[in-house]
Amino acid sequence: MLLKLIERFGAAVERPVEGVGRCLILLSATIKWIFRPPADIRNIFKQMLEIGVNSLPVVLITAVFTGMVLALQSYTGFKRFGAEGLVGSVVALSMTRELGPVLSALIVTGRAGASMAAELGTMRVTEQIDALETLATNPVKYLVVPRFLSGTIMLPALAVVTDIVGIIGGYFVTVMLLGASSKAYLRATWDYLNVDDIYSGLIKACFFGASFALISCYKGFYTKGGAEGVGRATTGAVVVSSMTILISDYFLSAWLFK
Repeated sequence: MLLKLIERFGAAVERPVEGVGRCLILLSATIKWIFRPPADIRNIFKQMLEIGVNSLPVVLITAVFTGMVLALQSYTGFKRFGAEGLVGSVVALSMTRELGPVLSALIVTGRAGASMAAELGTMRVTEQIDALETLATNPVKYLVVPRFLSGTIMLPALAVVTDIVGIIGGYFVTVMLLGASSKAYLRATWDYLNVDDIYSGLIKACFFGASFALISCYKGFYTKGGAEGVGRATTGAVVVSSMTILISDYFLSAWLFK
């Protein structure tokens, strides 16, 4: 009985441990190939366009309404204590520290991360990746490195856009709709927002971008089982990347704001 229980536990643990090991091996290979010439600049810019520019519309819409609802809820709560002038600081700090990097990461993961996993998964099951190896082209260098670099570079840029648009959305609700003082909102934003708050959000965004790109590429790179396997890889990429972003956000916050 005990032996069977140990066997079941080992079988349950084996698959996730093997997955983590493969992902770390892929990460080490990716970092190694980043510094080996030649750099595929054209492919990198193509992925930056796909990950960053093509994600702008949904990021902008999410950011402006997040800032608006955050300002509305903060104003309603602070009004009970006569602290409406602090709404600007709450919106600014919330967007730069947490909501900007996290929201942009989750949005890009759902849009670009799923696309990465599906594309690489399709290439794997149709043996296109094997064909690259036959042509003496390293698939990690050609497929993973551009996506990894693009995710790491573009997500901080999207986080900055999210921060700015969210603060503007909060200004619109607080000043234009609720009639609060424009000077008080801007003063609270300026006085309580430090450069460290912005830097910490950008550090988070860099980590989130590298994480979702690596996980999405890993899921697609090791796809098995034909079209059904591609679907599983796509779903797994979004789920695992989102969980990684939310879990790591706590530890990064504990490290950056201690």
